[in-house]
Amino acid sequence: MTKDMFTRDLLASVVVFLVALPLCMGVAIASGVSPAAGVISGVVGGLVVGSLASSSLLVSGPTAGLAVLVWQLVEQHGVEMLGPVVVAAGLMQLVAGSLKWGQYFRAVAPPVVYATLAGLGILIAASQFHVMVDDTPKGSGIQNLLSIPQAIFKGMAPGEGVVHHWAAVIGLVTIGSLVLWAKFRPSRLSFVPAPLVAVVAATLVAFVFKYPIRYLDVPSNLLAVVVWPSVATLGRLFDPSIMGTALAVALIATTETLLCATAVDRLHTGPRTEFDRQLKAQGIGNLVCGALGALPLAGVVVRSSANVQAGARTPLSTFLHGVWLLAVVVLLPGVLRMVSAASLAALLVYTGYKLVNMDNIRELARYGRVPVAIYFATVIGIVMTNLLMGVLIGIALTVVQLIYSLTHAEISLEIDLARKRAELVLEGSVTFLALPRLAALLETIPAGSELHVHILKLQHIDHGCLDALYGWQKQYEKLGSKVFVEWDHLMSKHHGSRGQAAREPLAAGQRPF
Repeated sequence: MTKDMFTRDLLASVVVFLVALPLCMGVAIASGVSPAAGVISGVVGGLVVGSLASSSLLVSGPTAGLAVLVWQLVEQHGVEMLGPVVVAAGLMQLVAGSLKWGQYFRAVAPPVVYATLAGLGILIAASQFHVMVDDTPKGSGIQNLLSIPQAIFKGMAPGEGVVHHWAAVIGLVTIGSLVLWAKFRPSRLSFVPAPLVAVVAATLVAFVFKYPIRYLDVPSNLLAVVVWPSVATLGRLFDPSIMGTALAVALIATTETLLCATAVDRLHTGPRTEFDRQLKAQGIGNLVCGALGALPLAGVVVRSSANVQAGARTPLSTFLHGVWLLAVVVLLPGVLRMVSAASLAALLVYTGYKLVNMDNIRELARYGRVPVAIYFATVIGIVMTNLLMGVLIGIALTVVQLIYSLTHAEISLEIDLARKRAELVLEGSVTFLALPRLAALLETIPAGSELHVHILKLQHIDHGCLDALYGWQKQYEKLGSKVFVEWDHLMSKHHGSRGQAAREPLAAGQRPF
């Protein structure tokens, strides 16, 4: 490593650390655990995953995409089950990477991926909106959404003995600072991340006016928040609901990581990601996080893009950002205790809003109404039920769409009696399911007509339909009809017949199959 590369990585690590610190704590609060647990995951993401990963500039840490799932786990089964679930998820990732399944996790349809991010964004924003006014989330995602007007009223109506309005002020300062800094920051200070500016501004306001709101409870000893997995809690993994949560954590963390790695690869010209190696590194990282009772981690777009934009060249910047996180939480816990819960909640409300990216919907609309319908069905499923059920709904609808596209056929016939000419158009996948309609249309063609078969939009035709078309041709040619069809091209649409028959022209009178 050259001196220039080391300097770039050192500076980049500081930028990533400044972005990661507030987000780690905010995700932890949204997950229903101590902020220190989020910082521990960030440290593991830097020190462990950063040392083993194949993606040179990908940064891993606790992610908002998993916050809702973890919150539901903690609410239903207690914080003591967090470690075992993350251990199980990490083990699944390690096994999947060892079996070279990394590439298959990328085969998730874009509508489902975009909807997962949007659904999680809605759930995160809805739950953290209440925390932003120093209130508590109301339970399910739909309950949090429906009670947002109540939270707004609390934030606008000061009363004796309540502090909701002061917390709301801090939340508005945070969001306002995020938006203003992103839009008007000086070019010379472009390296300073907006989340850091927003949290610092909100902290200064709260400190100057001495608002009596809730602040972070960061222990002086990190080990004080560690809930070590035990034999009893590990045994509870055999509970189908808990193991299902572990599987959901593994799937979401893996999908998010590999999609993030793909996006980061497009931002730099360095080595490309080896997905199976990256998956194993993530698995080891989550095994460590689970052993420490910390949050699950995944590749994170915000931190990774900040790493690239700050000029990082090697994984050293990722490793060093973990060092800085560990140093701050160990050496300066008093500084972190000055940060209010409302400011971090506001940061996550804004993050959730950004996850609902309207550009993704417009991109899907370019491919028709069906992808958009799958997108909204998945989002509604996530919000109304839970993350896993919503994703399963999206996958099921994608499979239905695939089956439909593989079996759907469009067959149309136009007959010009004056010219004695018929135009047969075959589109989609013409299989035995379409054979009755094809045969019925062919029987309506008057004897002595010319039949022109158009197959420009034909994707597939099976043996039964080929046989029907060929049989009709031989029968009606005896009655004076003529058939114009590119048998060579038509045969190329028949699966299993792409060899010699598809390459050589047919001899006169030769059967096409």
